[in-house]
Amino acid sequence: MDYKHAVTMDPSGFVLLADYIPGVIQEIRYYSTYNFIGDRIDGYEEPCALLTVEAARALKAVSGEMNVQGYRLKVFDAYRPARAVKHFVLWGVDDLDLRMKPFFYPDLEKQELFRQGYIASRSSHSRGSAVDLTLLDMSTGREVDMGSPFDLFSELSHPDSRAVTDEQYENRMFLQNAMVRNGFEPIDCEWWHFRLKDEPYPDTYFEFPVSSAYLKR
Repeated sequence: MDYKHAVTMDPSGFVLLADYIPGVIQEIRYYSTYNFIGDRIDGYEEPCALLTVEAARALKAVSGEMNVQGYRLKVFDAYRPARAVKHFVLWGVDDLDLRMKPFFYPDLEKQELFRQGYIASRSSHSRGSAVDLTLLDMSTGREVDMGSPFDLFSELSHPDSRAVTDEQYENRMFLQNAMVRNGFEPIDCEWWHFRLKDEPYPDTYFEFPVSSAYLKR
């Protein structure tokens, strides 16, 4: 597939996640500077989560299940413009920029992040049906302990890692099982990442910015 010929600016199949799941918590890390690069990422014009209608509908079902059991969804990233992925790749070739290494990839060299699959040159997020998330315990107001923070690029973040405690592993599986029941697929290196199995745009990458205003044009 020619990546350049599979990019579009058309947002018509997307929705604001908050419109589908009013109680969702959003901490859009790539809008902030607290991420593995240390700068706001290209294409993030507003701290909001966008998804395809199909992915948002499936995630709403997950949210309903979790709410009944005392949890809310907390989303770190959803749709990611293709230009943001290009930002990641360009950062990857800058050998001198290691500002965030102690926080996000303390045990790996920058180039290994790409070789080991933590950062991809083509991301499923840019197809609009992938989401990075965790759970928040409504009784405590705190995130559920998953054994590693979001975007810690380490074997500790692999969903099946047994370097975490039994309780942390069970928490990961609790989230994963709910996502899988509702049509999402996990990946083997990040406990927080899920992609809608029957994604509506499997061969299309989107370029429009993360912005509620853009959807309303």
